[in-house]
Order: sequence, then C-alpha cells, then structure tokens
Amino acid sequence: MAACGFVAGCSPVSCFAESEYWHQRTSLFDLLPVGEDDIVFLGNSITDGGEFAELFGMPDIKNRGISSDVVGGVAKRLGQVLSGRPCKIFLLIGINDVSHGLSADEIASEYESLVERIRMESPTTRLYVQSVMPVNNDFRRYKNLVGREGVIPHLNRRLEDIATRHGAVYVDLWPALADAGTGKLRREFTNDGLHLTGKGYAAWVRLLKAYVEE
Repeated sequence: MAACGFVAGCSPVSCFAESEYWHQRTSLFDLLPVGEDDIVFLGNSITDGGEFAELFGMPDIKNRGISSDVVGGVAKRLGQVLSGRPCKIFLLIGINDVSHGLSADEIASEYESLVERIRMESPTTRLYVQSVMPVNNDFRRYKNLVGREGVIPHLNRRLEDIATRHGAVYVDLWPALADAGTGKLRREFTNDGLHLTGKGYAAWVRLLKAYVEE
C-alpha cells in the first residue's frame, strides 16, 4: 500500500492524488469492457493482488483493483464498471482511507454514495459489500495504521448497515481471516500485516465461493 496523498486544498474524504499506477490501470480498464455476465472484484491493492479468475476457476471474473486506491478513487472510475451492468460486484475498499486518518463516519458517508450510485446506474447488479479486512500491526510496516485498528470494526458496522438499507449483501471477512483471540489478521495469511499471501487469498476464496457461485 504505497503512500497516496490527497489533492492540496481539497477535502481528503473525496479528493485524492491519482498516481501513475492509478492512471496505468484505469487506462487499461478503458480497453477491457465489462459485460452483463461478468463478476467484478473492485477495490484496492488487496483486490489488485488476487488472481480471482484462476482462484475460482471462472474466466468471467474481472479484477478491477488498484493498489493504494481509496473510496474517492473508486468513485472516479466506477463508470468503467457500471457501464457494462455486470452480474455481480464484490466491493472491498476503505483501509487506505483509514490510514489517511479519516473517521469511520467520514468513510461510510462516501461509501454510501458509491452504493447509491451502483444501485441507480446498474440496478440489476448483485452487490456484495465486503467488510474491511483485519490488519496486524505487529509487523510495524504501515505506521499510519498503528493505533487505527479500532476504526475498522466501527467502519464495518457502518458498512453492514449501508448494505442492509440498500439491498446489498454484507460479507463479513473476519471469521476467515482474523485470529479469534486477538482480532488481528492471522500471521500465516500475511507477510506485512496488511496484504495477503497465497494462504490468505485461499481463505478469502473459500469464504466467498458460495456467494460467487450462487
């Protein structure tokens, strides 16, 4: 999760600095249209790193993750996904916003706007709101997340409420990824405290399999 600053003079809730990588990925997505039979995984680096079509054995899964992306970044490129009215969207976004010091309420407000837009522009799409994953700051890798662990459960409660009110499916990823005793991302699933190793992706896929195939 590379540092991603916000635009000067603009509220960090809705404005962000578009990195070279962000532009590289979005320009590629412009050439790869989404169709009505597709399942789209949409999010940040955790999504970006997943080979979901292979993990699920389903070629109609499209990865639309961008490393370091935030809620505002997803909002800016959401049209690339919604124009094709995909069958399903699995949305996972928010941890980078947490690292930028935003409150759960600030993030949830922007997140709800995303959900409302998906519902309005692609009403036939089945939307899956995934909880923000646990982190493990024992690795001391991402200093902006140290001391921010408590924001994540509060944000997830807000996301569950948003999903319920807008007819989306809320998917709690914590049972599959968090240590039951500490609530931290399990050490065998990460090597930096935030991103997933192969075992972590396998655990995520096992949890999502029923939702993807239903």
